[in-house]
Amino acid sequence: MPIKDVFLPLFGEPRAPTLAAIEKCVALAADLGARITGLALEEDAFVRPKVVLPDNPESAELDHVGKAGELQQLLNAFTNAASRVGIRAQSRSGRVPPDQIASTLAEHARFSDLALIPVRPHDSRTENLIETFLFQSGRPLLLCPEDPAATLRPEFENVMIAWDHSARAARAVGDALPILQAATVVHVVTVADDQDEAIAQSGDSLVHHLREHGIYASFATVKGDGSSTGKVLGSWAQSHAVDAIVMGAYHHSRLNETVWGGVTKTVIGQPPCWVMMSH
Repeated sequence: MPIKDVFLPLFGEPRAPTLAAIEKCVALAADLGARITGLALEEDAFVRPKVVLPDNPESAELDHVGKAGELQQLLNAFTNAASRVGIRAQSRSGRVPPDQIASTLAEHARFSDLALIPVRPHDSRTENLIETFLFQSGRPLLLCPEDPAATLRPEFENVMIAWDHSARAARAVGDALPILQAATVVHVVTVADDQDEAIAQSGDSLVHHLREHGIYASFATVKGDGSSTGKVLGSWAQSHAVDAIVMGAYHHSRLNETVWGGVTKTVIGQPPCWVMMSH
């Protein structure tokens, strides 16, 4: 099924990298030929100020006004980017309690084919939003790293599938078929120190499956050599000029990943490029 309707949550501070990521997400949606919906949610309460002086009771209200202005900057960046590329777009805004912002955005994502999420590196709020989307939206996510956003390509010619033989990875491949079919080069990569017969057979089986969809992929294994799988995948993607990684999320339980770390946590913390995730 082609990707025709994408969703972009607008959140965070209007930093230059954030605004660049919004613009790049809109350009990507235009390249897909999709409609894009941008949604910005304001906290339905005064933002608690860092310091409230007894003789300055207006400080909380001023902080609230400032947050509203930041939200408007994000909306303006979205609408201006949409106008430049001539894409079908709609923007929305609303107010919800602070503890419901992530879940409300995830609910809206259910009415799209794909959610695009700008990622500020090692930011707990962004990580919480991504996790909520993964477990509550039922839709694939496409992560856009903010810091290198200005240099990211909005077209995916060189794509890597991070294949760990799991059901979640298979789900990610199915969700990414439109992107994989449009790519020029597709790599299937498994991180394993020793390539046994089962690993080789699994990778070859995926390559044969993709061929039935007109996708001619190659399969390779990469040694971890003591490094985390997430870092190995990131290094491989960067050394091979990969535009996007396709991967399943949370192969282990979310609690286990939180305590011990894991591929998903590593990649969410700092995506090396565009990353499409499914759970």
